[in-house]
Amino acid sequence: MRTLALTLAATVAAVVTLALAGCATTPASPAAGQDPARDALWLDRLTWGARSADLAQLRRQGRSTWLDAQLQPAASAPLPEAAQAQLDALPSLREPLPALVQRMEAQRKAADALTDDTAKAEAQKQYQAAMTRLARDAATRQLLRALYAPQQLQAQLGWFWFNHFNVHQYKHNLRAMVGDYEQGLHERSLGRFRDLLGYTARHPAMLRYLDNDQNAAGRLNENYARELLELHTLGADGGYGQRDVQELARVLTGLGVNASGTKPRLKPEHEAGYRLAGLTEFHPARHDFGDKQLLGVNIKGQGEAELDQVLALLARHPSTARHVSRKLAQYFVADTPPPALVARMVQRWQQTDGRLDEVLRTMVSAPEFEASLGVKFKDPAHFVLGAVRLAYGDRVVLNTGPMLGWLARLGQSPFNRQTPDGYPLDENAWAGPGQLNTRFEIARTLGSGSAGLFKPEGDTRERPAFPQLAQPLYFDAIAPRLAAATRQALATAGSQQEWNGLLLSSPELMHR
Repeated sequence: MRTLALTLAATVAAVVTLALAGCATTPASPAAGQDPARDALWLDRLTWGARSADLAQLRRQGRSTWLDAQLQPAASAPLPEAAQAQLDALPSLREPLPALVQRMEAQRKAADALTDDTAKAEAQKQYQAAMTRLARDAATRQLLRALYAPQQLQAQLGWFWFNHFNVHQYKHNLRAMVGDYEQGLHERSLGRFRDLLGYTARHPAMLRYLDNDQNAAGRLNENYARELLELHTLGADGGYGQRDVQELARVLTGLGVNASGTKPRLKPEHEAGYRLAGLTEFHPARHDFGDKQLLGVNIKGQGEAELDQVLALLARHPSTARHVSRKLAQYFVADTPPPALVARMVQRWQQTDGRLDEVLRTMVSAPEFEASLGVKFKDPAHFVLGAVRLAYGDRVVLNTGPMLGWLARLGQSPFNRQTPDGYPLDENAWAGPGQLNTRFEIARTLGSGSAGLFKPEGDTRERPAFPQLAQPLYFDAIAPRLAAATRQALATAGSQQEWNGLLLSSPELMHR
């Protein structure tokens, strides 16, 4: 078995190397809509991985109708019953955020208050396990949505926006907050950028992650202000300076988190300006009411209203349109997006006041988008989710644990990027030899059986579910575009399991 594994690994490594070297020279494509293989690649780019049913639907409807439905998704479109049942069994996903955080804070304080060392250590362990469970529940919802939601483009964008406005689950008590934060980003992912920006600016997960709950008049903390300019809006080359960071930090003073559920004692002059919405607090006594000047614009000291003025200024700034459009194009089109494409996206952004659905429509309709199909290297999430969607179609997995384990091994666990820049979007970050070897192992595991995906957590029985890769999508859209080296590698397989592993780790399925 070891010799066979090494032989297969060497074969796949050779095929992957050929693809990485030659994929950029993909021949000119036929007209959109005339070739099932091109349509499948188009779906691969706009979903978490094409399936046979998706391709059949696309070719019935046409690309335009399919895209319209994705850009204006029905809010009531449900997950499959088996997937929804798993989410319904996770009550933490329905618990209001303030109640959830306060409940966990009470558990933490009770554990810390114990005087018996053994009992205290056990209670603290149980608290940590409960917090980790909350983040895992949120990750389960994210994965099931990515696998089965009819609104596939929105599911991708939910991941993109969390990555753009990244927070790290293991800071402070963010494991209790990431589920609510991710759900709100998903719901706003196709609206106006200004609304998305405002949501993140007032969410306790962001305020706590970037230390704005420690930002007060007379003792500024610039962490959030700096990332709001550099990462979330203008970009590093967006035309701001250190003085702008400082002035924005002054605007943000007093905006923080109050998990106690009680209003603090205030002086009479601060009563009218105080606000507590959920866990987010604006505390006038901590705010710098002096006038500011940001990006050449005068911001009159007036309390929380300053934040809305500044968010509107940043959302409409040309540098923001360019920075965010370029990042969208990097995620969906190419590591180095074509400047002409980005320019058209920026123009549409400015015409529609940052309507993200219109910016995306411009991107998808562009010839540069069509020309790039099949060239973009998959990050770990696209590789894992795409493989499961291809292997099992609409058969709902009963345990996302194996997928979470694979993503951890590949270095892209949900909510686990420590730095605010989010996971990288380019091939260089994910195409190293160690990464490819791990992908091969995962492909072989998945190709040999269900890998625990159909064994519910805590259940000793696994439902038999052998992956079915020789399906209409394969014959109509994958096989016609396989390189000679890939076909040769597949021909060496001595069993269906080996064939599955080779296909799932082939260079064609490493790209989208």
